[in-house]
Amino acid sequence: MKDSFAVRDTLEVQGQRYTFASLARLGQHFDLKRLPYSMKILLENLLRHEDGVNVSAREIEAVARWNAKQEPETEIAFMPARVVLQDFTGVPCVVDLAAMRDAMRVLGGDPKRINPLIPSELVIDHSVQVDEFGTARALEDNVAIEFQRNGERYGFLRWGQKALDNFKVVPPRTGIVHQVNLEHLARVVMSADKDGARWAYPDTVFGTDSHTTMVNGLGVLGWGVGGIEAEAAMLGQPSSMLIPHVVGFKLTGKLPEGATATDLVLTVTQMLRKLGVVGKFVEFYGDGLAHLALADRATIANMAPEYGATCGIFPIDAEVLNYLRLTGREAAQIALVEAYAKAQGLWHDAHTPHAEFSATLELDLASVRPALAGPKRPQDRVLLEDVKASAAAAIKPLAALRKPRNGDAARFVDEGGDSAVGNAANALSEGSVRVEMNGQTFDLGDGAVVIAAITSCTNTSNPAVMLAAGLVARKAVARGLKAKPWVKTSLAPGSLVVTDYLKKAALLGELEKLGFYLVGYGCTTCIGNSGPLPAAVSKAIATGDLAVGAVLSGNRNFEGRVHPEVKLNYLASPPLVVAYALAGSLDIDLAHDPLGTGSDGRPVYLKDIWPSNQEISDLIASTIDPQMFTHSYANVFAGDSRWNSIDAPVGELYRWGDSTYIKNPPYFAGIRMQPAAMATIQGARCLGLFGDSITTDHISPAGNIKQDSPAGRYLIEHGVQPRDFNSYGSRRGNDDVMVRGTFANIRIRNLMLDGVEGGYTLHVPSGKQMAIYDAAMRYQVEKTPLIVLAGKEYGTGSSRDWAAKGTLLLGVKAVIAESFERIHRSNLVGMGVLPLQFLPGESAQAHGLTGRESFAIVGFDAPEACEATVIAQGDGGEKRFQVQVMLLTPKEREFYRHGGILPYVLRQLAARKAA
Repeated sequence: MKDSFAVRDTLEVQGQRYTFASLARLGQHFDLKRLPYSMKILLENLLRHEDGVNVSAREIEAVARWNAKQEPETEIAFMPARVVLQDFTGVPCVVDLAAMRDAMRVLGGDPKRINPLIPSELVIDHSVQVDEFGTARALEDNVAIEFQRNGERYGFLRWGQKALDNFKVVPPRTGIVHQVNLEHLARVVMSADKDGARWAYPDTVFGTDSHTTMVNGLGVLGWGVGGIEAEAAMLGQPSSMLIPHVVGFKLTGKLPEGATATDLVLTVTQMLRKLGVVGKFVEFYGDGLAHLALADRATIANMAPEYGATCGIFPIDAEVLNYLRLTGREAAQIALVEAYAKAQGLWHDAHTPHAEFSATLELDLASVRPALAGPKRPQDRVLLEDVKASAAAAIKPLAALRKPRNGDAARFVDEGGDSAVGNAANALSEGSVRVEMNGQTFDLGDGAVVIAAITSCTNTSNPAVMLAAGLVARKAVARGLKAKPWVKTSLAPGSLVVTDYLKKAALLGELEKLGFYLVGYGCTTCIGNSGPLPAAVSKAIATGDLAVGAVLSGNRNFEGRVHPEVKLNYLASPPLVVAYALAGSLDIDLAHDPLGTGSDGRPVYLKDIWPSNQEISDLIASTIDPQMFTHSYANVFAGDSRWNSIDAPVGELYRWGDSTYIKNPPYFAGIRMQPAAMATIQGARCLGLFGDSITTDHISPAGNIKQDSPAGRYLIEHGVQPRDFNSYGSRRGNDDVMVRGTFANIRIRNLMLDGVEGGYTLHVPSGKQMAIYDAAMRYQVEKTPLIVLAGKEYGTGSSRDWAAKGTLLLGVKAVIAESFERIHRSNLVGMGVLPLQFLPGESAQAHGLTGRESFAIVGFDAPEACEATVIAQGDGGEKRFQVQVMLLTPKEREFYRHGGILPYVLRQLAARKAA
């Protein structure tokens, strides 16, 4: 630490002396009181890492003099204190580290130099699927299936746990990464020994899941990054970023009766999406914070990716300390958090002056109304009373495309029966299908809710909405209501603590009476791990080409994500999930229509079974205590007998085998110490021409692998039966599977083809339609480079590194889009794929591009080039236009020149060793 501004100071807390980089001392030179909370954390990070190379006095001064209204120009280097991973994205991270160890040996270096240099913790939470549901055995059966499917992956992670320093694994059946992070892993203030002193500094984090932002609710600055950027941080490389805009979101008042934190976050998401906060920090402030429990704040912070922000942060205040006490943190750590925050000007209370912001929004919490979001985007908020009309509007065009059937529907029988229980979709059920299943008979039609899932980190971390769901269940059961038989119900809590307090409140059994049995601890329906629908329901959907729905308490509802057979997906609070399981249909106005008929023969309305805010508050106070948390997390890294009995290799180098899960990737094949010279792109073809809002789910799906897809055919060729395909997410450690799954989403639409849905393209020279993977491989044989053309918000959604890795391995050299989501643009750079952006107001359509042209891209290789020229040759002659080069910092240009972050880091480490 150079300490150009003489900021080194000491702080004593309970007899322990800490060294820290004092913002108060820096405040003698600059006016820091006007800086937002998040900007102060960035400033401290620069002060502590000042070395004259990555961080100089110039960058520190630029942040200290931050102008809220000025366009960002200065690049800064941010180094997180730790990294947190989930297994879908974490496995390929560890695969890359293992491959880098092999490559380091090839370059003559020590493989042990490839090692996390900062605390790195992986939580296995994305691999459990809802195969079994609705029974007391569902949890144990799903866990057993999970271990059977993922033994190779888990054995590999156990190797990493032993071989890598600073790397810990939280085994399966523990919880969702973000809730485990919030309840246990987050420190809020870190401490570590360095240069003979005990340093204290803010807890900051990079996570390989976009919802890492959930920990922002605790005052911890962090956000989701791609796996490759996380690996770079693990290896000691700071992340380059422009000084951000910070949007202030003022909250006033308090939530009214009947409104939940879910309703609030859906409102916030819609407002911020409308404002436009992509690439910006969002910071919450105002009197309303005093009426928001920590769990409510975490719910809002969780959905920062959905409103497009880098983070959505709350300050450290008394509520943070209360939560740390509640979750069983040590008294000494809580004392450090309070003392450090107050010493650094990071403490918030009623007397804290408001900071300056780049822009502001304001919301009166009292105006929040019950709502859902859907049918396919989290920012599309729909008031509860308008869901019926929303579903009908979504179904109408789908029904218009349906082929007519001969007569009324075919009949599907699962286990027989003749007890009629009514229609699944009432007025929307034209052309419905008769189903006999488990001794009951019903008609399944458009708008039927076939999945009702209490799932995902957004809400299962929040006791208020989880206990509310239990209370709704209790009251519904008391009135004689039941879930409809066609609804697949599931309960997947975010941590073991949730089960403890549901049991203590005597509500778990009430949820089970409506079919909401525990199915696992992890991210299930929200990530696409919803498992199969009952066979009779699935066949009825296929025969009737029905547009059915899912209601889930998650944060993601993009097309094709939740379940391939479900076309309408709505996000909702857990108690509303229960309500829709009772209704069984989207063709209902829950604000005014009865849910059903009670055992007394009278109609039962949602208002009749909805708990009051006081009921929920009293139940939280009487059921949740610190002992629940200390007990649940006492041996969080130990695992059970299943985990500890997994056979795992040992040694500094991983022994690669013939596995369809874990494979040595090709990124470092033939690597040399010096990168090849940058070259212009000539004679390129378009692999795909896409519209707006192409998500990372579209580019690299995480869910089911279709048997007749390139990935399915590959697995069958390697002896894997379709029942053992598992998911794309679980096979991210094998590049052969993942490259075949790139652009393979069943709902993606390539505009090079007319009306075709799914992962197909046109091989332009032959004029043949084929799978995108097959076309890409043909182009590689023909030595033809590829590009992708896209519209606005390209790469929204999860921080999915395989969306960039797969793009690279298909042979794509550049992506030209109208705009990019922050994480995906960074991931493309990190893999050596060139992101280019159409100039404002321009697009592929504006330039008359069809995707059938031959493309050249020149000028991007010039030092500090801000624009490049695209030359498109087609039947209409030559078209030339300028595009923006989206390499935003000098460090990103270096990454691109080296072919990505990992080759860059590897060469740096190898050169350091050689020197």
